[in-house]
Amino acid sequence: MSEFGAGVELPGWVADSRSRGELFPPEEPPAAPVGFLQELPSYRSVLRRRAAPGDVEERRGNLRGIAAAELGGPKPEGGESGALPLRELPVSIADKRRIRDSPQADIKYSSGWNQWKRTRKSWKKALKDIKELSSYMKLWRHDIHSIEGKFGTGIQSYFSFLRFLVLLNFLIFILMFSFVTLPTVISNYGIFNSSSAKISPKNTEPYCTVYTPSGNKGLVYFYTYLKDLLTGTGFLEMTALFYGYYAIDAAWISVLRYNLPLAYLLTTFAYLALSLLWIIKRSVEGFRQNLVHDVNQFQSYCNKVFAGWDFCITDLNAARLKHRSLLYELQTDLEEERLKQKIADRTMKEKLRIYSLRIFINLIVIAVLSGCFYSIYRATVFSQENSSVSISHNANLLVQYLPSIVITSANFIAPQIFSVLIRFEDYSPAFEIRLTLMRCVFVRLANIGVLLFSLWSQIHCATDRCKACGYDYELYPCWESAVGQEMYKLLIFDFIIIIAMTLFVDFPRKLLVTYCSWKLVQWWGLQEFGISDNVLEIIYGQTICWIGTFFSPLLPAIATIKYFIIFYIKKISLIHTRKPTSRPIRASSSNFFFLLVLLIGLILAFVPVGISIAHISSSKACGPFRNFNTSWAVVPDTVLHFPIGLQKVLYGIASEAFAVPFFMVACLLMFYFIALAGAHKRVVEQLREQLVMESRDKLSSHVMLLEPLDKGR
Repeated sequence: MSEFGAGVELPGWVADSRSRGELFPPEEPPAAPVGFLQELPSYRSVLRRRAAPGDVEERRGNLRGIAAAELGGPKPEGGESGALPLRELPVSIADKRRIRDSPQADIKYSSGWNQWKRTRKSWKKALKDIKELSSYMKLWRHDIHSIEGKFGTGIQSYFSFLRFLVLLNFLIFILMFSFVTLPTVISNYGIFNSSSAKISPKNTEPYCTVYTPSGNKGLVYFYTYLKDLLTGTGFLEMTALFYGYYAIDAAWISVLRYNLPLAYLLTTFAYLALSLLWIIKRSVEGFRQNLVHDVNQFQSYCNKVFAGWDFCITDLNAARLKHRSLLYELQTDLEEERLKQKIADRTMKEKLRIYSLRIFINLIVIAVLSGCFYSIYRATVFSQENSSVSISHNANLLVQYLPSIVITSANFIAPQIFSVLIRFEDYSPAFEIRLTLMRCVFVRLANIGVLLFSLWSQIHCATDRCKACGYDYELYPCWESAVGQEMYKLLIFDFIIIIAMTLFVDFPRKLLVTYCSWKLVQWWGLQEFGISDNVLEIIYGQTICWIGTFFSPLLPAIATIKYFIIFYIKKISLIHTRKPTSRPIRASSSNFFFLLVLLIGLILAFVPVGISIAHISSSKACGPFRNFNTSWAVVPDTVLHFPIGLQKVLYGIASEAFAVPFFMVACLLMFYFIALAGAHKRVVEQLREQLVMESRDKLSSHVMLLEPLDKGR
C-alpha cells in the first residue's frame, strides 16, 4: 500500500521512481504547529473519516459489487473491495447515479442520519413536483396570462386580485359550512343517527321570544318569490342563509355532542383570522417588491428608460399603449420635479393662498361626506320604519332597497366631486391619485359604517318594556337576521349595478363610438378600464361579506359566485367595450396598495362584528345564543365546564399578570425589529452610495486613459 492513502495503488513508474529516490527526494517535514492544525476543518474531517474506516471501505466494496451486478461484469474479490471509490469506476455518470441511488446501497449501509436526509430530500422533491403541477391547475391561469400578454402587468394585477378574493371567499364558505351549517342540517334531519337539542329560553320574558318571519302571503306568487329572492325575506328568512335558522343548543352525532354556539363563535374568529393572516402574507410579499422600486428620481428615470418595457406584451395596441404609458410616466416625473421647484420658490403670500384654498376645499369635502352620511342615516331609518307598512308592491320593494340605492349613489357621486376638487389643490400628479383614492376608500367604507350605526340606533332599546329583552323586540324580533338581510341586499344590489353598467352603459357606448362618426361621439370615446375604481368596487363588496358572514353564514358562497361571474364580465368588458387606462399603474405598487385597502376594509369589519358579539344583547327569539346575554358569554360558560387546573391556566393567561409582561416582551421585540430594519436600510443606502462612487471612479479613470490619446492626436 502507498503512503498516500489506504486502498489507492500507485502507477508502476511512480513506485520505481520512489524506490530509487529520483522522484520526490525524501525530506524531513517541518514540525507543524499542533494547536493551529488541530483547529483546521480539514483536520477534523480526517478525524471523522478515521473514526469508522471499515464502514467506508465496506460501502465502497458494496458499491463496486452492486456496480458489477448492474453492469453485468465480474464481482470484485474480497481484497479489492475498497480499492476504488464509486467516482473512479469506469462507468457513465448515469450508471453511477443509478448505483448510488439503488436501495441495496442505501438501506443496509447508510446511517440513520443519511437515510433521514435522503428521505427529506425525496419529500422536498415530491412537494416541489406537486407545487409545479398545482401551478398548472390554478384558477383562470390561461385567461390571466392572456390578459397580461395583451394589456400588461398593471391590469393583470387586478384580475389576480379578483382570483385571490374568489379563493378567500371559498375558504370562508368551507369553514362556515363545515362547522356551522352542516352540523345543524345533519342534526335537524336526523342524518347519521343524529339529533338536536332545541334551545329553551331561560329567565326571559315570553314576549321577547316571539318571532314571526316576515312574508306577504296575499300577493302574487311570482312577485312574492322575486321580492323574497332580492330582499332575503319571506321563504329565505328561515333558511340556512340567515342567523335565525341556527336555533339549536347542541347537535348529537352518534354519541358525540357538538356545541353549536361555541362552534359558531369560534368559526367567526377563524375566518377573520384566516383573512388577516392571508392578507398580511401577501402584503409582505408586495411590500418587498415595492421597496425594490422605492428609489430616488435618478434611479427611477434609469429604470424607466432601460428597464421599463413590459416584455409580456404581444399585442400591437397594447405595445402602443405601453409607449404612451412610459411617456406619461416620464412627463409625470418631470412635472413633479417642476412642482418641487415651484414649491421651493413660493413666497409667503403664495403659501398662504394655497393653504387657505386647500382648507376651503377640504371643508367642501367634509360637507359632501356629511351629506352622504346623513342621507344614508335618514334612508335607513325610513326604510326600517316603513318596510312592513302595507303599500303597493313596487313601492315596498323600493323602500326596502332605499339604503342600498342611497349608498350606491353616494359611492358614484362623491368620487366625481373629489376628482374635480383635487385639480384646484395644486398637488403633484402622483399625490393627486393617492389622495383621491383614499377619499373614495373612506366614502365607500364609511357608508357601510353609517348604515350599521343607523341599524343599531333602531335596534337599541328606547322604552322600559323592551329593556327586559335588551333590544327593540317589536321592530327587530331577530335583529341579527335583519342585519344579515341588509348585508345581503347590499351585496345583491352591488352585483346588479355592475351587470347593468356593463350591459346598458358600456356596450351602447362601444356601439356609438364604433358606428357613429360624429366628432362629439369620437371625442367622447370608449370608457377607460380604471384599475383603482374596479378594485375599490370589489373591496367594498368584500367588506360587506366580512361583516355579513356572522349574520348570514352562507354569504361567502354568494360572494364567491358573484366574483366568479364578475371575472368574466370584466374580462369581456376589457376586451370588447373598454380601453386600458392612460395613467399607468405599476404591478408591484398596485398589488401592495390593493392589499393595504383590503386590510383597511377587514379592520373596519372587525369593529361591527366585535360590537355585535361583545356589546349588543343577542336575540332571545332566534339563533344559537338565545340563552346568553351576549354572544361572547358562551366562552366563559364553556370554560366553567373545564377541569379546575385548565380553568386556572386560562384565567392566568387572561389576567393582567400575564398580559403586562407579554405586552412588554412584544414591545421589545417590535423595537428590536424596527432597529434591525433601520440598520439594514442604512446598509442599503451605504451600498448605493458606494456603487455611485465606484461608477464615478470608473468614469474618471476612463477619462484619464483617454486624455493621452487626445493629446497624441
